[in-house]
Order: sequence, then structure tokens, then C-alpha cells
Amino acid sequence: MKLTILGGGGFRVPLVYGALLGDHAEGRVTHVTLHDLDEVRLSAIARVLADQAEGVPGAPAVTATTDLDEALRGADFVFSAIRVGGLEGRAADERIALAEDVLGQETVGAGGIAYGLRTVPVAVRIARRIAELAPDAWVINFTNPAGLVTEAMSRVLGDRVVGICDSPVGLGRRVARVLGANPDEAWIDYVGLNHLGWLRGLRVGGRDVLPRLLADEEALGSFEEGRLFGPEWLRSLGAVPNEYLHYYYFNREAVQAYRAAERTRGAYLRDQQGAFYQEMGKPDTPALDAWHRTLADREATYMAANREAAGIGERDEEDLESGGYEKVALALMRAIARDERTTLILNVRNGSTLSVLDADAVIEVPCVVDANGAHPVSVDPLPYHAVGLVTAVKAVEREVLAAVESGSRATAVKAFALHPLVDSVAVARRLVEGYTAEHPGLAWLRN
Repeated sequence: MKLTILGGGGFRVPLVYGALLGDHAEGRVTHVTLHDLDEVRLSAIARVLADQAEGVPGAPAVTATTDLDEALRGADFVFSAIRVGGLEGRAADERIALAEDVLGQETVGAGGIAYGLRTVPVAVRIARRIAELAPDAWVINFTNPAGLVTEAMSRVLGDRVVGICDSPVGLGRRVARVLGANPDEAWIDYVGLNHLGWLRGLRVGGRDVLPRLLADEEALGSFEEGRLFGPEWLRSLGAVPNEYLHYYYFNREAVQAYRAAERTRGAYLRDQQGAFYQEMGKPDTPALDAWHRTLADREATYMAANREAAGIGERDEEDLESGGYEKVALALMRAIARDERTTLILNVRNGSTLSVLDADAVIEVPCVVDANGAHPVSVDPLPYHAVGLVTAVKAVEREVLAAVESGSRATAVKAFALHPLVDSVAVARRLVEGYTAEHPGLAWLRN
């Protein structure tokens, strides 16, 4: 079975390959093709993968190419993790937004909109090539903003594209651990959009144990989201929000923390990964060791500005483990390729799952996965406060898609202006001016 990874020179690709190395079952991935436009990054990651594979019997063969069509031909699965504009683009997104005193995070607020406007046209072109060259392939999308990009690609590929994210799984595992439950045996009642969802229950043996957590002050303060949002707010919500909702519930504090930081997250990652790839340019660099060192620092500093805003200091060691998007991707591939029925939290088209959204809207919910793809399960309706955020942000995503399709600058301004974290139409207009002046990929908005 062949897996093609778009964005194959990306820093987190070794996580995916490492997961594949542990899969020895029949029908496993036997060939991985890395595709990237940057030959230097491709070469660096190929070296890391070679180190990983050393001494592993039956390790998937790896090839690398800058030719998209070559990479897609014969693919059974396509994993999309591209970054249009690179980390330099992300750093600019953050800087331009903060100059207007609004959030520039890569998936939330003004930064997410700018990133989406750059990425959607490229993702749609890729989807069309997949439809032509590998029509039977399944596409697993991790490209951010994951929900928006998945929805854009689904207009070409239908249900053969599925979006993944490790945030909901990581949240569910942390809550299960605090409650002494086995995460693999618990049902996580989670619903929303990508980076905009709520864990509303955790069922163990058919019984919801989340109320026990919400009633325990000490337990609520013992894990990442409990410290980030505070026990009082979690009890008020009656749920545990995805960590990215901190940008909404504590927006003023988050923006202030970002402005006070020495570097934004994007600038930090740009510099950190730039140093890694530069080090990998030396032929005697131990590739895997260098990658592990860089990864450990990356994980330890994740959402550092938000923790600073909440006054909770550094991450605890037990919170450093993410949901493991590479494990989600592998489980998704296994379920489809081998018809191994499983349940995963994924980004898929809504159908009739959430009545407040139309059938084609991509949402993030538990899904049953089998050989026919991912099927969202029925969920309870959202409370009104969540309906407001979900429908507002989905409206913004739709304006982004409309702006890309029409090339309309006015529609792009509307997308920014309608976002809950952009507080003025005048600010929205200045953001469009700033982003189009900065990013060559947004030249189509300059007229």
C-alpha cells in the first residue's frame, strides 16, 4: 500500500513514519512518497526517516520528489500537511494582526483567515489533481485551518477527504487520565468545529463520569485545560473546551500576552526549525537526534503565551503528550484499508448531525470508520452559547471560500469583519490591505 505525504519536508513527518514502523499487519503501508517544493527540507527529513528505519525489518521504502503528479500516481492514501507561505508566512500573519490589536494565531481569528485565503486555492488545485490522477485514493487532511481546508477539498473529493486533529484526542486522554479511566475504553462526547469544540461528557461503561470531574476542584486544576480555563469557568460551562477556545474566552489576555512576548509562536517556530534544517545541512549531523531535540523543545513551548496569560507557568510533563495525530492518521488508514471498524474524532461533512449547520459543512465529531469511510455519529444539540460561536465561525469560513472562488476583495473583508475576534469593519479592511501587501499568494486580492 502506498502513502503519499504532501508537505513531505515538514518537521512532523517523522511522527507519521514512526507510527508506520510499528505496524506489521497485512495490508500495511509498504511505500512512502514524500512530496515537497523545497528540496533542502525534503533531503533533511528523508535522512531522519532513514535513521528511524535503520534496523527495522520491513520498514516502508521512502522516495522523495518535487513533482506532484509523480507523487500522486498510484497512491492509496494521500496525507496532506502543506504550509503555504511557510513559517515566514505564519509569522507575518501574527505580526500584521497584532499591529491591529487582534489575534493572529494560525487557525483562529485574523491569522486563521489569512492563512485560509492563502491555502484554500492551493488545496483545491491539489484536490483536482488527486481526483484526476488517484481517484480511488483517500485523503487525510492535516493542513491548517484543518476544518476549512477539508471543506474546500470536499467540494472536489466528497467524503473521500477526512480531516484530522490531535487536540480533541489529547483533551479526551487527559480528562480520562484524571478520572482514572482507560482512554481507549471511554466514549468521548465531543462536538464542534476544528479548534472550536467542547468535551461534554466522558462515558465509561455507559456512565458519564464528567460530572464527577466538574465537582472536584483539585482534579479540575490538575490538567492542562483545567489550569488554562480555571475550574470556575469549566463548571459554568458544564464542559471542558478545546484549548483553542482560550483565544475566545480570554481574548484580551491572550492578545496582550502575544504582544508582550519576545517572539510570536510563528516567529519562534520559524527560527527554531530554520536552525534545525540548517544543522541538517551538515552531512555529519546525527539526523534523528537533532530532530528529537527540536521536537522536545517544540512540545514544551506549545501555547506558551496562553499559559502566560492564565498565569499557569510551564506545561506539566504528563501534559506534553498530544493526542498523536500520527496515531489518528494510522488508525484511520487501518480502518479504511482493512475494514477494521473503529471510532475516531474527525473532521467530516455534517450531513444531519448538527441541525444548525447544512449538510456540507465540515464539523469535528466522533465518527465510526470502516471500509466506506468516516460516518459521523448522532450527537446531542449544542447549547446556545456554542451555537453562536460555531455558526459565526462557519459563516466566516464560507466567506473565505466565496472570496477564493470569486476573487472578491470585498468578500475577503467581509470574512475578517464577521469573525467574533475582529471588532471593526475598519480593522478588517486594514487587515486585508496588510496581508495582501505582505503575501505574494494573496496577489489576487489587490484589485
